[in-house]
Amino acid sequence: MNTKLDDATPLADQDPSITTALPGPRAAEMIASRREFLSPSLIHVFPLMVQRASGCMVEDVDGNVFLDCEAGIATASTGHCHPKVVEAVKAQSEVLIHMCGTDFHYPGYGELCRRLAQYAPGPDDWRTYLSNSGTESVEAAIKLARHHTGRSDIIAFRGAFHGRSLGSLSLTASKTKYRRRFGPLLPGVHHVTYANPSQRNHAAQQTPEAYGIACVEEGIERDLFQYTVPPDQVAAIVVEPVQGEGGYIVPPRSFLERLRRLCDEHGILLVFDEVQAGMGRTGTFFAAEHFGVMPDIITLAKGLATGFPLGAMMARPDVMTWPGGTHGSTCAGNPVCIAAALATLDLLESELCQNSREVGTYLQDKLRQEVGGLSTVVEVRGLGLMIGIEMTSPELAEEILQRCYRRGLLILDCGEQALRMAPPLILTRHQADIAVDIFAAVCRECSA
Repeated sequence: MNTKLDDATPLADQDPSITTALPGPRAAEMIASRREFLSPSLIHVFPLMVQRASGCMVEDVDGNVFLDCEAGIATASTGHCHPKVVEAVKAQSEVLIHMCGTDFHYPGYGELCRRLAQYAPGPDDWRTYLSNSGTESVEAAIKLARHHTGRSDIIAFRGAFHGRSLGSLSLTASKTKYRRRFGPLLPGVHHVTYANPSQRNHAAQQTPEAYGIACVEEGIERDLFQYTVPPDQVAAIVVEPVQGEGGYIVPPRSFLERLRRLCDEHGILLVFDEVQAGMGRTGTFFAAEHFGVMPDIITLAKGLATGFPLGAMMARPDVMTWPGGTHGSTCAGNPVCIAAALATLDLLESELCQNSREVGTYLQDKLRQEVGGLSTVVEVRGLGLMIGIEMTSPELAEEILQRCYRRGLLILDCGEQALRMAPPLILTRHQADIAVDIFAAVCRECSA
């Protein structure tokens, strides 16, 4: 859909409109003139030079308008430049920008921690440490788990992404390029199989629930605990309740339930990394709510503050036992970031969790209807507005990704050969229709 509305139409209300070759002339010049100053570690999926963004729409420096169904990697939860978030940030910036929450008190810090405890699963009054990012939240969780249990080892999962700083990178196992030439990494980290229902034994008619249990009982109890590490040496099991970078994989409920029971049996802490799946992304505040399983520690970031650098590591009060001075940060819990987070929570509570559920279901149903029968598509899966589409090959996924970009739809890849849609949680049904129309047209082209 390439209908550009008149200039008086707010960007948030426009449809995708591509009016130049991509990249456009201004974008191409700006990218080329700045490339030599950037770290080559930045991948830049598209040659996209963003001028401004509003709602679910992004405009580049050449006036091309894109429908954003990746939200800065599932981060712009309330949409780009939501008026209530902008207002909160402006107001806070006029009175206090920085004070260091490790050493001093200011109103927003405690209020945000109280709000997060209010939404957390279970009856406990959770305690929260605020960080600058998801990887910092995971680092804090590793330290707390080791400190609280007095144990050293950590169990993580193949396909997982927990961050790129050294401790969290040691848990990450989604792509070898993230780990190559950065060793030695954190010792005592063990990776086991994540319960991806599509990998179950179909020939033996194994159910997803049986497979979820088998991943724990065979992969951890029988293999890992018997041959590699005794359970009384393990501090924590760190798991994404919905795996993100690994493919937007929704595990069977039995998998997380059995992990919880295993942890209880051996005094191991269960850590849910909800950096990508939390904060309304799956239609509930926490993805844990879909499975009825309560972890001991939760990590958050991304959508928590609609793109401002803020993360959180939450723990039950009987677990958050480290004394003063054992962990902290100069800038974490910045007052401006907290203001954005409080405005974000208000929007999640009042409307956006519900919208994520309703529009997410609508979008998934339309995708299954339009592309589910194509030879290029293996599966559509997800919860809320965390949606993965499994393709038949990595090369095909990359081709579809780039063709969608050229038609004005921004999506990203994940897993070995999947694509992900993780739009802002304000996505409308009209915008969902546009996303499906573009995606389906591209898939049909590639099926021909």
